[in-house]
Amino acid sequence: MPVDTLLLNAKVYTPQGIIEAGIAIDNGRIVKVTKETNLPQASAQLNMKDCLVLPGLIDSHVHLRDQQLAYREDFTTGTAAAAAGGITTVIDMPNNRPVTMDSKTLRERMQLAEKQILVNVAFNSAFPRQTEEISRIVKEGAVGFKLYLLQQIGGINIDDDNALRHAFKAVTEANVPIAVHAEDKTTLEAAKKKMQDAGRNDAEAFLMAHPPEAEVKAVQHVTELAQNSGAHVHVCHVSSSAGLKAILKAKRTKLSITCEVTPHHLLLTSQSLSKQGNLALMLPPLRTQADTEALWNALRRGSIDTIASDHAPHSLEEKASQSIWDVKPGIAGLETMLPLMLTEVNNNRLTIPELVRLTSEKPAEILHLQNRGRISKGYLADLVVVDMKREHKIDASRFYSKAKFSPFDRWKVKGKPMKTFVNGQLVMDEGEIVAKPGTGRIIR
Repeated sequence: MPVDTLLLNAKVYTPQGIIEAGIAIDNGRIVKVTKETNLPQASAQLNMKDCLVLPGLIDSHVHLRDQQLAYREDFTTGTAAAAAGGITTVIDMPNNRPVTMDSKTLRERMQLAEKQILVNVAFNSAFPRQTEEISRIVKEGAVGFKLYLLQQIGGINIDDDNALRHAFKAVTEANVPIAVHAEDKTTLEAAKKKMQDAGRNDAEAFLMAHPPEAEVKAVQHVTELAQNSGAHVHVCHVSSSAGLKAILKAKRTKLSITCEVTPHHLLLTSQSLSKQGNLALMLPPLRTQADTEALWNALRRGSIDTIASDHAPHSLEEKASQSIWDVKPGIAGLETMLPLMLTEVNNNRLTIPELVRLTSEKPAEILHLQNRGRISKGYLADLVVVDMKREHKIDASRFYSKAKFSPFDRWKVKGKPMKTFVNGQLVMDEGEIVAKPGTGRIIR
């Protein structure tokens, strides 16, 4: 019997290294990676034109919006953006409207997404009001929980350490990770009040209202909670040298702790906020050149576990407020992450094995995603085909995302995703979405 599809004339990244080979795909899975003479017959053959085939990216930090925030992004536009960027699986964050924070809101969100998605989607939940609900949320299909330490999102009182300890223990028993936005609420509130009392309404005031100390205090707080519960804590979007040091200190104690960094915290500094204004406003904010260098050094040493986009789309009106305190923080990142990182590979700041570990292998491991994140026999055929030599300019006006702005707009990049396969099906081809909504799967 012929298999469904053969990918021919490819350079394939495998756990053993890059090889010249073909890939046989059947029923959505990889059945063979071998020299083309050893491949089986197939119903369809596709020529990869000597491009590099990588595992599809797993982006563990994405805000797909939809529901009452569909004007910012919906499941179809968000997952189209992911496919265009070579991302085959995204983890949706819970700060939606309504907030994803119990089995009912999670179920409703999954049901809505199912018919709309073009890539695979898994869901994080916020903490519920009742600790007993945690096991029900995981049974419903959540792959993790998200804790925001800068403000209460969800049912748990973030100022109540006793409640947090009970919640952490329940999550440990459910064997899923806790992703943490690490900025300390008390520190932020005091710093913001000081700026507002002084009548400040500028970018520098926003940076001063979100100091690195807030990241440090939050990391220390969550480390303490993890010590008492055994929970796996994943610190999101590390932004500062000081925050990074606190994480590395926690890692040395053998706690179960991982962390991620975003392309914008690696490639932009607070100078970008001064030049580009509100379009470069995000949380945590951009830091100094010294901070970005510390993040790069940690990345190369293997101290940072994953790269994620923190795709956080907003309307242009929400980014254009006259008061810095009313601007919605966040940028679109799904369509820029891989081209930016491939450019860094071409610039010799990153290797292909490091990129695959940070964007595919390690996210799959942290989130317990079975048979994803590698190109191996038996694994799901989630693949991105990249042309490492293709030079182009980022054009935010052509994003599939509804958020057609970016601090990276007009940046020259080298390295481009050319095709994206999700569960063996071609979803993006040469920048065009060629599959129908509903092609992606909900991962429970």
